[in-house]
Amino acid sequence: MIDFHAHLDLYPDPQATARECVARDLYVLSVTTTPSAWAGTAALAKGAPRIRTALGLHPQIAHERRGELPLFERLLPQVRYVGEVGLDGGPEYRRHWSDQEQVFSRVLELCARAGGRILTIHSRRAATHVLDALETRPGAGTAILHWFSGTQKELSRAVDLGCWFSIGPAMLVGDKGRALVTKMPHDRVLTESDGPFAQVDGRAAWPWDVDQAVGTLAQIWSEPVDAVRSRLLENLRRLTKELPANS
Repeated sequence: MIDFHAHLDLYPDPQATARECVARDLYVLSVTTTPSAWAGTAALAKGAPRIRTALGLHPQIAHERRGELPLFERLLPQVRYVGEVGLDGGPEYRRHWSDQEQVFSRVLELCARAGGRILTIHSRRAATHVLDALETRPGAGTAILHWFSGTQKELSRAVDLGCWFSIGPAMLVGDKGRALVTKMPHDRVLTESDGPFAQVDGRAAWPWDVDQAVGTLAQIWSEPVDAVRSRLLENLRRLTKELPANS
């Protein structure tokens, strides 16, 4: 199983959650919301080669943590993955839009200067602006749009730009999410939990809940579950070969 977007450090017992991921042989991309959280979160992956840690600065707190951009720049050479980063156009965050744009633009600039990274990107109510930013920085790396919720037109543009997509069980509950998934290239899809923020059956999602997404994908794609698992694993292998390993 693959969880390409989870906040391991934000579970009530991060160490126990990481151990369970290891026991279940999950591949996990453990994202962070601030550069200052990276070192502690990366420690959760000690002795767990299938848990990777991304360096992030979340758009919802960009106005509070933009002062950590110099730390982001210092840490970037140590990482291969960047996230969670992006833009959030929700009404509660619009007043901080200029801070979000400044932070995201700088992140993409630094990634491009560093030779590119694999990025997991937040684009809630901001897909067009995220795609505009990616188009201006094609050297920033490979963009994975996490829990994409834009329009069909925005999805088509994202596909044309070469974006990937990570989808979880919470996204697949609604008709809109399922309709979007039908138009995503099968060879650019990965699964995610977005735990503990996303909800599954009325509770916080666990990384291993991605198995529910695999089952739903099998229904949407009209493929056997085992074939979907194999496809997702091959997608991950291909993605991780796209950039030279840093650490």
